[in-house]
Amino acid sequence: MKLLPTTVVGSYPQPDWLVDRALLSKGVPRVNMHELWRIAPEHLKEAQDDATRLAIRDMERAGIDIITDGEIRRESYSNYFVAALDGIDADHPATIVNARGRPTEVPRVHAPIRRRGPVEVRDLQFLRANTERKIKITLPGPFTMAQQAHSEFYKDKEEMAMAFAEAVNAEALDLQAAGADVIQIDEPWLRNDPQAAKQFAVKAINRALKGVTTTKVVHLCFGYAAVVPGQKPTGYSFLTELADSTTDQISIECAQPALDLGMLKDLSNKTILLGVIDLGSPHIESAQDIAGRIRNGLKHVSAERLIPAPDCGMKYLPREVAFGKLKAMVEGAAVVRAELSGAI
Repeated sequence: MKLLPTTVVGSYPQPDWLVDRALLSKGVPRVNMHELWRIAPEHLKEAQDDATRLAIRDMERAGIDIITDGEIRRESYSNYFVAALDGIDADHPATIVNARGRPTEVPRVHAPIRRRGPVEVRDLQFLRANTERKIKITLPGPFTMAQQAHSEFYKDKEEMAMAFAEAVNAEALDLQAAGADVIQIDEPWLRNDPQAAKQFAVKAINRALKGVTTTKVVHLCFGYAAVVPGQKPTGYSFLTELADSTTDQISIECAQPALDLGMLKDLSNKTILLGVIDLGSPHIESAQDIAGRIRNGLKHVSAERLIPAPDCGMKYLPREVAFGKLKAMVEGAAVVRAELSGAI
């Protein structure tokens, strides 16, 4: 097996001709935002397919080993899946006040949450038909979806999270059957309410991954750098608890917050997707910058258990910057791989 295989977390920048990037920059939509798309509805699917091919080719040209479809068809990492579920009133969202004191529209849960049918299977099949590389597909995590929704049906967040977990599990099993090499669950909101996370997040994640035998990843981060600017913490309030989860790999943001990696010793049973690309800066790192971050990770994780990756999804970056950063990551991984081969 190749040492230090490179991957992406999920999203890649959508072209300006496809989405209104000025509107996109205002935040991460939790509910439908049809006005984001620049293409008429009757041509949107074809345009999204074309833009997805461009994202796939960019990742291939950069040399990424395990690629995604760039999440090009999504307005955000979460609303694409949530809006497709029964029990969600997509036309009449609820409004809550977020942690920064701003009113935010969120999905309103008015009935039992159920998956009515496949949501991302066609996306995975399209990706598989357009690349020979290993492929990953991403899903929003049940804890995060419950944190982002307002329920008028479930008695508490835990009950709602478990309902979301069942929907994610049904989707994940179909994605596995359709040929996914890797299935990733995005759980950035584990950090927002660590007390609730400690009560039921692992339970919900394990339910979402029940029966999934392909490679499983849980992604954590501190939020998109473009949307959550400023100084980031140097540690996670919820991370080592994932040692008890059934996931195979854990994806963490490390480059921008200059994370203290000492806590990785408590995750010795997991492979680590180490964030080595800083998405908070338009500066394109050099291969040596990336190699240094990988070497730092290797102080705490063996090379066999380390996969270089960006900190988070790249959709808010300019396309040329995203490509440059991915290429630097591939080159940096190659530098360290050669060093390791020499040591052997």
